[in-house]
Amino acid sequence: MALPTLTVEARAEALNKALAVRRERGELLASLKDGKVTLGQVLEREDTVVGKTPVRRLLESLPGVGKVRADKLMTDVGISDSRRVQGLGPRQRERLLELIAPQR
Repeated sequence: MALPTLTVEARAEALNKALAVRRERGELLASLKDGKVTLGQVLEREDTVVGKTPVRRLLESLPGVGKVRADKLMTDVGISDSRRVQGLGPRQRERLLELIAPQR
């Protein structure tokens, strides 16, 4: 299936929309890193900004969690490397919160 050809205006609108989503996602992850919001608050959100965020990127935004720790958390919970937040099941969300909570 071929991609539809977009008009110049439609392409500009799509680029602006993508920029706004990336900016909002960056602000959200920065707030998470600064401790202004918790992982639980982020996981409760049902919007596409959070939903389309890779779980690994979300975990690495937590204070004290780097690449190695995020990898261990994802392995312990059974989350694929390519999984996005919207694809997490209720038990995976619950288990992540259990593993992160003791440090907070």
